[in-house]
Amino acid sequence: MSRPAFSDLAVAGVRSLKPYVPGKPVEELERQYGVTNAIKLASNENPLGASPKALAAIHDNLTQLERYPDDGAYTLKNLLAKQHGVRPEQITLGNGSSNLLELAARVFVAPEHEVVFAQYSFLLYPIIVQAIGATSVVVAAKNFGHDLDAMCAAINANTKLVFIANPNNPTGTWLTRTALEKFFDNVPPHVMIVMDEAYFEFGKALGLDDYADAMVWLDKYPNVIVTRTFSKAYGLAGIRAGYAVSHPEVASLLSRVRAPFNVNSLALVAAQAALGDHAHLSNTQDVNKKGLAQLTRGLTQRGFTVIPSAANFVCVDVKTNAAQVYEGLLREGVIVRPVAGLAQHLRITVGRPEENARVIAALCKVTRHD
Repeated sequence: MSRPAFSDLAVAGVRSLKPYVPGKPVEELERQYGVTNAIKLASNENPLGASPKALAAIHDNLTQLERYPDDGAYTLKNLLAKQHGVRPEQITLGNGSSNLLELAARVFVAPEHEVVFAQYSFLLYPIIVQAIGATSVVVAAKNFGHDLDAMCAAINANTKLVFIANPNNPTGTWLTRTALEKFFDNVPPHVMIVMDEAYFEFGKALGLDDYADAMVWLDKYPNVIVTRTFSKAYGLAGIRAGYAVSHPEVASLLSRVRAPFNVNSLALVAAQAALGDHAHLSNTQDVNKKGLAQLTRGLTQRGFTVIPSAANFVCVDVKTNAAQVYEGLLREGVIVRPVAGLAQHLRITVGRPEENARVIAALCKVTRHD
């Protein structure tokens, strides 16, 4: 008997699925192109690295690796509850906030359902939906961001979930408190709203008018789930820790599909320490604010168009084929990120001042801008 193709054995949603492609590592670039001193401004990582307090906590716990982590995460949950003014039973921890996005979909979405999200938003959303076998309803962007009126109009009886990234990845756009509250008022209670706030801390520090913090709506709108991460502003992308805050009944449901020990012991202690290092977070926010201004000013002065950003990256129109420019930048030892669906745009992470200057110069060289 001949063996069937394994792809034929896979569930329908997985067979045609294209996996998420992360940013190219520096080591791979240097090996592939023979360059040295490469810089990576592709994955929205913290240029200052992790908090010294987090690094010390990791070091102090290296002798306990034979022990399973505290699956209830008592200390971290209580710290987060105090910070956000919620109860510990409202918090669900994940292996990065992307893990929690998937858990929300697994709890509430079946193959016969629909999930609504915006064009030019996080590439993981359609992957999650397709893997479940459900239907993605992609709503056309408005000014490179979310068109909340159109997203609301796209909701029907089959809709079970809405993903909203605020600030949005990869374009950096953001939604105001006023606009979001109007949206929440009009979403039927059978639809769960996942507010993906992975970049929240960066926008908060910019002093933006009417900047939204979805945590304040959890009591008023029990169908809202807020996800955040320690990967970005806290600089802990390498050990993966994120959390969701929701109604206690929703949190209980999320925990039912969460794998045991999904956040490792080093991530737990690092996250705990990072929450207490207010100076490092403030320094990160300050470096990012100045870096956003440096990149925006430098690129705009040289004829590029930059989408205003509330995150730790800019999305820039390079005025030509972005795939070719991306390749040219690789040969200059600079890693950025192409943007799916935007053929002339690249996403550039805010780095240290010298890294920002280098990517501006390399981009001008590759595109022959003055």
